[in-house]
Amino acid sequence: MLPRHASSRTTKRLPDIHCTASGRRAGKIKKENAVVDDPLVLILMYFVVPLWLLAGFADWLCHRASHIETTSGPKESVLHLLQFAEVGVALLAALFLEINAGVLAFMIVMFFVHEATALWDVRYAVAERSVTPIEQHIHSFLEMLPLIAIICLSALHWDQFKALFGFGPDPSRFTLAWKAEPLPLAYLMALMVAALLLAIIPFAEELYRGVRARRVRTRNDANACRP
Repeated sequence: MLPRHASSRTTKRLPDIHCTASGRRAGKIKKENAVVDDPLVLILMYFVVPLWLLAGFADWLCHRASHIETTSGPKESVLHLLQFAEVGVALLAALFLEINAGVLAFMIVMFFVHEATALWDVRYAVAERSVTPIEQHIHSFLEMLPLIAIICLSALHWDQFKALFGFGPDPSRFTLAWKAEPLPLAYLMALMVAALLLAIIPFAEELYRGVRARRVRTRNDANACRP
C-alpha cells in the first residue's frame, strides 16, 4: 500500500493531467477554427475549389456527349488527365503546405503550364470533334478558377507575394513546411472523395473508353484488310 502522502499527491495530479489534455484539445479546435474564419479562406474552400471540380465533371459530360472515344480518342483524354494533374499538384501544395513565396511561385508556374496544355488540348480537339459553345464556356471556368485561387492566396499572404518580386520588408521564403494551422480534417477528406468521384474516376473512365475504342477500330481494320 502506498503511503498516505504519496496517494494524496497522485490524486491531486489527475485533474491537472485532465485539464492539460482538455486544454490541448480546445487549443487544437480553436486553431482549426481560426484558419477558416477569414472570408477569403471560406471562398476558396467552399466556392472556388468545389466549383472547379464541378466544372471538370461538366466538361467530362460534354466529352461523353461528343463521343470522344471515337473522335479525338485517348490522346485528348491524356491531355485532360495532364491538366487535372497540373492543377491538382498546385492544389495539394495549397492545402497542406505553409504558403510562402516558394509555394506561390510554384502555383503561378503551374498555372501557366496548365494554360499551355489547355491551348494544346483545344487546338487538337477542334480538329477532331465538335466542341460546343457550352463546352467552351465550361473551359473558361476551368481556366480562370485556378487564377482566382492564386489571387486569393496572394491576398492572404501579401507580404510573401510582394517578397517574391523583391518588394516589401520581408525576405522571400522558399522552404517547404507543413501548415502550422492545418485545414479541418473533415474538409480535406471530403475534398479528396469529391476529387475522386468528380475528376479522377470519370476521366480515367474516359481514357479507358478511348483505348478500348481504338483497339476495336484497329482490330476491325485488320479484319477488313484480310483477303
